[in-house]
Amino acid sequence: MHRFFRFLFASIMIMSLVIAGSQLAIAADGQIFFKGSSTLAPVISQVAQQFMEKYGTWNKIDASLPDAKIEIFVSGGGSGEGVKAVLDGTSNFGMTARTVKEEEKKAIGDYHEFHIGTDALTISVNPDNKVCQVKPNLTKDELVKIFSGEYRTWNNLDPALAKEEIVVVIRDIGGGAHEVFQKSVMKKVDVTPSAIQSPSMGALVTKVIENKNAIGYASFGMVNVHKGEIVPLKVDGVEPTVENILDGTYYVSRPLLVVKKGNMSPIEKAFIDELLSAEGMKIVEQMGFVPAK
Repeated sequence: MHRFFRFLFASIMIMSLVIAGSQLAIAADGQIFFKGSSTLAPVISQVAQQFMEKYGTWNKIDASLPDAKIEIFVSGGGSGEGVKAVLDGTSNFGMTARTVKEEEKKAIGDYHEFHIGTDALTISVNPDNKVCQVKPNLTKDELVKIFSGEYRTWNNLDPALAKEEIVVVIRDIGGGAHEVFQKSVMKKVDVTPSAIQSPSMGALVTKVIENKNAIGYASFGMVNVHKGEIVPLKVDGVEPTVENILDGTYYVSRPLLVVKKGNMSPIEKAFIDELLSAEGMKIVEQMGFVPAK
């Protein structure tokens, strides 16, 4: 698996949090927990890895902080799980790759969010698919017909393409990408039930890389990392570029957010400051996303 997908385990423990009961004792000295978006998790892990290697213990950052080993736990599960973990008190921070709904903010109560960067959902295919040459620009209406299953074979899209099944690949319902794509593109039309549901954005991209007839809404960041292995198509004549994403011309974009309930503790603030620093933003950019600043 490519380096982008390998969360660095040295001293950053990436784990699934299986909690019995509604609360987790997340106040243990030196420990911070993140849960949620599989798109944002590698970014947080990479920043955390460098942060730990740089300081080791919290008091090396500031003498007023505890003399405790820096331990940052990052787990995926999807944007919805990130919001739920904050709401339930089972994680210090939630990670989302979508806008947090007003009802979610109200449920959390003392809601705070930190904008880490911006991502886009690119309509991407395998480079061996002739659609790259025959029809590199798709309309929104064509996307709806592809992802709804109205177009079942590639020659339904264009007679010059092969009469081979279109393999639609999507995120599972818990992923932020699923919700963003439904609202931005599909609207009230359902995605075909034959679509392959992927448990993470990395798994979605891998499916497209492995199958020449696959099409999926791949993260802009991962497309940048996998250049040559996956090809993004234009949508309504607009290419997914940094400029087009930032000015809204490419409309299928989404924020990368870290969310929290209540005020931050001193160690939480120390790490978030690092995440939002120039060094943190550099990692966001290196991983293919558009940094927040």
